[in-house]
Amino acid sequence: MKTITSILILLAASASWAQTPPTIYAESFRQGATRITEASFDVRLTPDNATYRELIKDSHGGDRYELTIVPQGPEGDSQITSWRVKLRDLHHNIYSNILLADQRPSTDPKNNLWWLTPNPFGPVPVRARRIIKVDSFWVVVQVKDLHFTPLDSPYLDSMTVHFVFSNSDPRAAGH
Repeated sequence: MKTITSILILLAASASWAQTPPTIYAESFRQGATRITEASFDVRLTPDNATYRELIKDSHGGDRYELTIVPQGPEGDSQITSWRVKLRDLHHNIYSNILLADQRPSTDPKNNLWWLTPNPFGPVPVRARRIIKVDSFWVVVQVKDLHFTPLDSPYLDSMTVHFVFSNSDPRAAGH
């Protein structure tokens, strides 16, 4: 009886662990002293509302970064299979996305935290909590909800993404 109870506890713990999304941490190639005005918000993306743009302010209240989310799909098709998140420094336009760990393309998950793809063979699990340190602040990106139409297709009809911009390390704060 103790063996069966132990097995049931182990299975329950395993099921609970399997449902907890992983956290993946990376540091951007950009390592500066800039801090931001902290913010937290959700973005709901759909085919009718497929792109998003938000200006992120520096600690002095000036527009400093541009956050954009754009859809990705098969070439020549209007269907959406993923979304791509970019953060651009408005003072240094040479870099189109500073959420990258390395400016060279790679399959390393830490260099692909900006790609929100539900593809099971993608570089990062879609529901992973992605934490990226940029300059002297952190960006947290996490897919909270997604839906396909039809359910067994690769085409997304919605995705809700949660963003946190913080001047303190969210790993230490227990967020």
